[in-house]
Amino acid sequence: MKSLDFFPVFHVIIGHGIYSCDLFFLQSFSENKRNVCMKFRNKIIISFCIIIFVPIFLASLVLFSMQHIQMKAIEQTYGVEGDGYSYFSNSVQLLSRFTKDIYIDLCNTAAKNPEKMEDEAYLDGVNQSLEEKASYLIIREGDALTYIGKKASPSLLTQLPDYGSADVNANSGTYIDGEEQALVKQIDFTDQEGRDSSVFIVTRLEEMVPEIKSLLIDILVSIVLILLLTACMLTIWIYTSLINPIKKLQNAALNIKEGNLDFTIEAESNDEIGELCKSFEEMRQRLKDNAEEKINGEKENKTLISNIAHDLKTPITAVKGYAEGLIDGVADTPEKRDKYIRTIYNKANEMDTLINELTLYAKIDTNRIPYNFAKINVADYFNDCAEELGLDLEAKNIELAYFNYTDEHTQIIADPEQLRRVIHNIIGNSVKYLDKQRGRINIRIKDVGDFIQVEIEDNGRGIAARDLPYIFDRFYRADASRNSATGGSGIGLSIVKKIIEDHGGKIWATSKESIGTVMYFVIRKYQEVPNE
Repeated sequence: MKSLDFFPVFHVIIGHGIYSCDLFFLQSFSENKRNVCMKFRNKIIISFCIIIFVPIFLASLVLFSMQHIQMKAIEQTYGVEGDGYSYFSNSVQLLSRFTKDIYIDLCNTAAKNPEKMEDEAYLDGVNQSLEEKASYLIIREGDALTYIGKKASPSLLTQLPDYGSADVNANSGTYIDGEEQALVKQIDFTDQEGRDSSVFIVTRLEEMVPEIKSLLIDILVSIVLILLLTACMLTIWIYTSLINPIKKLQNAALNIKEGNLDFTIEAESNDEIGELCKSFEEMRQRLKDNAEEKINGEKENKTLISNIAHDLKTPITAVKGYAEGLIDGVADTPEKRDKYIRTIYNKANEMDTLINELTLYAKIDTNRIPYNFAKINVADYFNDCAEELGLDLEAKNIELAYFNYTDEHTQIIADPEQLRRVIHNIIGNSVKYLDKQRGRINIRIKDVGDFIQVEIEDNGRGIAARDLPYIFDRFYRADASRNSATGGSGIGLSIVKKIIEDHGGKIWATSKESIGTVMYFVIRKYQEVPNE
């Protein structure tokens, strides 16, 4: 009836797979999401500061530099001196200073050579000089305007100050408002005919100094360029720090969606996006490992099926043969019938052992081994094991030597049944490969600090150096003969390794061909923790 356990074993093995990656990714993403808010907030604050303060700083710097340069140009061009920064707050003062030198020259001329005020060539020259300074010349002799250097509005001409009414000097003038806004400087004199005459220097206020106009244009262009530069810098920064990694993650998600896992995601920063890239990379690697594990598992399952089919075929064939011998009457004596029946019984036991091994393997593979841990006295437990094994080995002409070097009170925490399975599997594996006329197995128990170390040594044929690293792998067989006597299922030592590791221990082996093999495993000792 135990052979029926064989079928659920296959069901468990073949249907087993690992699908925990989605949960892993969701957990990782949730952790990153909790941290994103803080660091993204910092980036937003930084971006806001850049948008506000960088343009202000750069614009102020540009304004100061350009104003300084243009004021120097104005001073050199128009011959004005003083605080250049005051020109912006008092434009009338600036325009007044433009004509200061010409005003002084006209005063001297009017006083010493009034006849020149009737010389049109002279007046044209003076007017030309004034035009360069956004001004022009008007001459009034008596009540008549004898010279107008530039077309002026009628309202301005009628608002010109009367002779002697203006109190002006080189740095001031009379402001005329109306159709044409102007600053008028007046020079009174008496012409050759004795008439009260006046010279007017008219500076049009609506006409801006070219240098100031250029300055304002430069400032406007500079501010636009600064804003564009700041926007470009922010765009590049955001694109580099956010958009590029997000695109990388998007491409990674598309590759994963399409089943392509042969790529890597490199985190270029330590921020949230970098952490998310690391989580994606871990997820990709885990998915890839799971996919490879699934493929290897399928291969192992196929190997297992093939192994089982081969291993069961031999005893089943023997059982059928001996059963047919009984049916056909080949076993015609009580001795033969007894031999046939005993052989059938032994072969059935072999199949039962194999199926039990496979059932345990299925539990190991799905982490469903039932452990019952307890405190075990090392000396008592291994003494019992040695006595039990000694009787079985003696019947097989194998000598057993047992040595216990631990203190009699040494204890471990272990599952007695599973630990016994470990020892039996190792001893059974040694027995399979004993090729000496007189086999020998030594069991040594040693104290190695916080652990006990168990050594099981045989004088069998040994394991080749190329096979030694793989003897604890599932389904691995150093013997390719694959017979029931020596081939085994290939999972005995993998079961041993799993049980030892579940006990918090470690197992390894050394071997020399034709000399023998030594199996080592360690288990942590039980130690009382004093109450404080």
